[in-house]
Amino acid sequence: MSRLVRLAVVAGIAGTALMVTGGVSSAEQAAPPKTTHGPCKYTETPEEPAARPVPLPPDPRRTPSHGLVRVDVPTNQGKLTVTLDRAKAPCTVQSFIHLAKHRFYDFTSCHRLTSYPTLKVLQCGDPSGTGEGGPGYRYKDELPTGLPPAPTDPTGERKVYARGVLAMANAGPDTNGSQFFLVYGDSALRPNYTIFGTVSPAGLSTLDKVAAGGVVPPDTVDGRPALPVDIRKVRAHC
Repeated sequence: MSRLVRLAVVAGIAGTALMVTGGVSSAEQAAPPKTTHGPCKYTETPEEPAARPVPLPPDPRRTPSHGLVRVDVPTNQGKLTVTLDRAKAPCTVQSFIHLAKHRFYDFTSCHRLTSYPTLKVLQCGDPSGTGEGGPGYRYKDELPTGLPPAPTDPTGERKVYARGVLAMANAGPDTNGSQFFLVYGDSALRPNYTIFGTVSPAGLSTLDKVAAGGVVPPDTVDGRPALPVDIRKVRAHC
């Protein structure tokens, strides 16, 4: 069964909608999912099969936690080059590089664009193009700290995910997979999404172009980009 990974807006303020579809059969319950033995503990999700076959990532006892990794993400709309930061989220960076090396992201489409006043992101990373697909495994959150409070939220619960942030989409705590989002305008979110890198200036120009195109009607602020964003070959330089 598949997971629906969504970011949503509640009462005009960016929040989260956590929706999970399907269940686990008795046969799946009988055999516990495989889990890696390192600190990241990547865990198979038999109830959510991989959109493309890919093995579990490596999980060394000492996960690399220093240094930056440039990743080229060419698209039909322009470059979406990003820089991954191992210090911010070592397990997430390790997984992203693993998926890139196995060409999981090659020839996929970014399936969701939002242009709410408080949520401005492009979401990608699902080979099925539906928003439900993933790599067939999940892993723990590596949540950000010290983010400034969102000025649009008087409660202080939501923080600013600034323009240029690269973060993971999820369906609840510790459900990271392959889907990620790129922030093209300061957004207000609860700090429930792992930040693991930044978008290059050229990438931001591409995002601005896509955002200006809007979403496919009849949607107006949340849906498939009207300018299709087709990722070609993702390459990590590490």
